[in-house]
Amino acid sequence: MSNQPDEDDVRTRAELLAEERRAGSDDPEAQAEAILEESAERTNEPDRTGVESVQTSTPDERPS
Repeated sequence: MSNQPDEDDVRTRAELLAEERRAGSDDPEAQAEAILEESAERTNEPDRTGVESVQTSTPDERPS
């Protein structure tokens, strides 16, 4: 399974949220692509990425 986001998803996500507009972005499309790739990676590989994150549950805490 690919972690490469769909071009339409990137264009949609590149429309900055209000707080992102306030903070500014030099390249909203690159930012969107990185966000979507990371999201896909967490979705497609939860066991590996969960270990790397301090904001996730442990395997014992996850629903089966």
